[in-house]
Amino acid sequence: MSTAAPASALPSFADATARYEPVIGLETHVELGTVSKMFCGCATAFGAEPNSQVCPVCLGLPGALPVVNEAAVRFAVLIGLALNCDIASWCRFARKNYFYPDMPKNFQISQYDEPLCTDGWLDVVVDGETHRVGITRVHMEEDTGKSLHVGGATGRIHGATHSLVDFNRAGIPLVEIVTEPDIRSPEVAKAYVDELRELIRALGVSDVRMEQGSLRCDANVSLRRRPAPGVADAPFGTRTETKNLNSLRSVERAVRYEITRQAALLDDGERIRQETRHFDEGVGRTSPGRSKEEATDYRYFPEPDLAPLALSAEFVDELRASLPELPAARRARLITEHGYTPRDLVDLSNAGVLDLVERTVAAGATPAAARKWWLNELARRAADAEVAPDELAITPADVARITVLIAGGELTDALARKVIDGVLAGEGTPDEVVAGRGLAVVADDGALTAAVDAAIAAAPDIAEKVRGGKLNAVGPLVGAVMKAMKGQADAAGIRTLLLERLGAS
Repeated sequence: MSTAAPASALPSFADATARYEPVIGLETHVELGTVSKMFCGCATAFGAEPNSQVCPVCLGLPGALPVVNEAAVRFAVLIGLALNCDIASWCRFARKNYFYPDMPKNFQISQYDEPLCTDGWLDVVVDGETHRVGITRVHMEEDTGKSLHVGGATGRIHGATHSLVDFNRAGIPLVEIVTEPDIRSPEVAKAYVDELRELIRALGVSDVRMEQGSLRCDANVSLRRRPAPGVADAPFGTRTETKNLNSLRSVERAVRYEITRQAALLDDGERIRQETRHFDEGVGRTSPGRSKEEATDYRYFPEPDLAPLALSAEFVDELRASLPELPAARRARLITEHGYTPRDLVDLSNAGVLDLVERTVAAGATPAAARKWWLNELARRAADAEVAPDELAITPADVARITVLIAGGELTDALARKVIDGVLAGEGTPDEVVAGRGLAVVADDGALTAAVDAAIAAAPDIAEKVRGGKLNAVGPLVGAVMKAMKGQADAAGIRTLLLERLGAS
């Protein structure tokens, strides 16, 4: 029985979704940003030497006993509250039994039928339409180690000559966030993960860096025939689970491909296998992994070495009161207070500068100026330097000061960019860079007038056209004066002065 079809045989996405309705649910794993692991005191820092952050507990050595990390429980409850979940007053851990080389104990401490958080929701907006995605559960568990497959072309076990295992990640606190099968399109799937990432970042409980694996997404996809008018919905089809998608783009592309792949199989009268699949970013296709286990295959049973968690109402209320402003509320406030459009906020968020812009406005910049300089200039410089915008050696207060100097006519945009160069180079504050580099706009009317007269004398033909009423012809003269003043003059002021001297104002 085939599980794949050649790309040429796949229907178009529009054709597939015209005949079949996608049914999508997502399982998102988030590494919590605790200092120590879930059940031991080992460090959680990313990028350490392999197997340098391990101990008998996270290696599962005989006689080692786990102890629950209280900070991880707090972080998980915050996530559940932000997702509008009910928080269990009593829950417990379970052993999820399976063998994999990066599982040192051959079981994972997780939660099964008694999770910490249940029955929540998250709203996401796509093309102006709000989609409510139900949250089935948010439960706690420990992460596995990491297998490194060496010698193959893809980094996967197929074709590798040997594998290495790094257990530094084993035992890092995880929450798994499981949605209801409420999602009906790749675009909503991507938007959900994006909104979830922003929400968790706002809570400060994880850095949610998908490229480092601190947020990973599994996509469950099935298809069912679209019903005829007046006919009840068909039952859900057999689902596949595409594992470990580590970018927003991969989530959308993997779901889109899986929809067309399954449609091609159903069109040919074949059935869908319930299995895990892997997404190859390079070719944009999924490939089979293993047959998907049922819950009974994991032989869940209560973890005998851990007492149940019994959370008091006071504990939960304390955490509820500490919730920060969440992304949806923040967007609504910024639209009202600063006049940003929803598109502005998407652009600022995608560029990673929304926080910086808000802090720049608080430091004295106008919302428009803060948006302009962070989005159009500083985000580009951060990308060129391959750093995050908040890692640049310039503060929101610095940017706010530069915008004030521009508004006051003391800097032009061109001069402001030179000031930014100086601040980034460690030459001091914007005012110190202006003074040190001599970058202030020249306000000496005598110097400007002399430069204007020289430009007119050097280009009599252009001057004559301007005198004759062709005001747009003044551009080359403005450029000549700007060059003579080394950019330290305001172009609009130069134009006004030129027209006055030519009697054309």
